[in-house]
Amino acid sequence: MSTWKYRLSLQMSPQTLSLSDSLHIAVLASILSFIIYWIIRDRYRVRNLNGKHVFITGCDTGLGNSLAKWLDKRGFCVIAACATEKGSQELQCCSSLSLKTVNLNLADSDSIARAVVFVTEQTAGKGLFGLVSNAEGTAPVGPTDWLRIEDFHSVLDVSLLGLIEITLKLLPLLKKAEGRVVNLMNAKGLMAFVGGGYSLSKWGMEAFSDTLRIEMRHFGVKVSIVEHGFFKAEEVNSDIIEKYLFKLWNRLTPEIRDSYGEKYLVEYIKAQRSSVKRLCDYDTSNVIKCMEHALIAKYPRTRYRAGWDAKFFWLFLSYGPSCLSDMLLRITLPAPAESRRPVHGALMSV
Repeated sequence: MSTWKYRLSLQMSPQTLSLSDSLHIAVLASILSFIIYWIIRDRYRVRNLNGKHVFITGCDTGLGNSLAKWLDKRGFCVIAACATEKGSQELQCCSSLSLKTVNLNLADSDSIARAVVFVTEQTAGKGLFGLVSNAEGTAPVGPTDWLRIEDFHSVLDVSLLGLIEITLKLLPLLKKAEGRVVNLMNAKGLMAFVGGGYSLSKWGMEAFSDTLRIEMRHFGVKVSIVEHGFFKAEEVNSDIIEKYLFKLWNRLTPEIRDSYGEKYLVEYIKAQRSSVKRLCDYDTSNVIKCMEHALIAKYPRTRYRAGWDAKFFWLFLSYGPSCLSDMLLRITLPAPAESRRPVHGALMSV
């Protein structure tokens, strides 16, 4: 009996574990330790946030407006950039006296220069703790051969070049305060599913944010990207985009118009409405929480994804095989009248 117990103890001893078992345990322990470390690290916050200056673009309506109000309640000195005087007045009416507004047209270098001077005066030598770039806007989108070069300029000058210009001019203030840059963009820009400058501007901001993050970390400046999905505000934008589509359609040459057919325009708009309806989320609090975390976390994340479609749908399509996204678009969007491919028809209809 004693011999049997001795052999059993040897079999159960850690010293008798095989090399592969030891490696598996080591890998699992490492993964678990990393997850615990990441969760704890993610919860650290910056102290003494009261009085720190945050500059936010695109505050007339939507996510920029909501973030400005939220940070104002949290004690930040918010400088909100609005494109219209009406937007500035409405924001000031429902905010504290510490919130300041400035008119900003991202397509105008002089307007950008005036806004930078205003921010410099407001920070009074303290530097800028946060820059939140939000410039979704409404873009002329549609089939590429419906567009002209000025349609691309109207998007890129605001949503890419304008944001880059104001970021470059505010970098000295950000470096002085060892601040943060938070670039907000729609995750649908990760996949080029429609012609125009929209996806170009989003991919451009992704690349600019990545290079800026790598270079500015030497100066204590942290850069994050918040990729969000469809939200309630997108429904308003979709109505404006439809107006752009009709405008583009009416200026087409007879040859191009005949090659697509009027049925194409009708089905194209239906597919767009249906996609927004299916993907739209009415809770924008997830985006606000992501932007807030990027500003107040001691170790902000490189990328945030807010909304189920941003986390699963657009992200999956952007990394998935091209043939998969091509097939999805082929069965979702209508085919032109003179298409030389088999017609599958629009999958998503109202």
